[in-house]
Amino acid sequence: MSSESDSDLIFKALAHRRRREILDLLKEAPRTTGMLCETFPDMDRCTVMLHLKVLEEAGLVIAQKEGRERWNHLNSLPIKQIHDRWISAYAGHALSILDRLRSDLEG
Repeated sequence: MSSESDSDLIFKALAHRRRREILDLLKEAPRTTGMLCETFPDMDRCTVMLHLKVLEEAGLVIAQKEGRERWNHLNSLPIKQIHDRWISAYAGHALSILDRLRSDLEG
């Protein structure tokens, strides 16, 4: 990640349930905007496109035009960078605390 504002955009994008659902779908395979609209019949096309715009601005989705279709691809690198910076460091610390607790309980 190049700056704090980049991570802010990622967290903002991940904060919305629908955007996480879109990412889950894109994890399975790239989809056209039309395919995503069909998956969410309770949202109009403009709303789906606004969610895709937020995901694109965060670098989580890469859009590729092919003729009249726009294919949306998952870019999981920003999520990995968030994991590496925020989650893995804390997970390692939590594991060391649990290991120490286990040792104390056994000893």
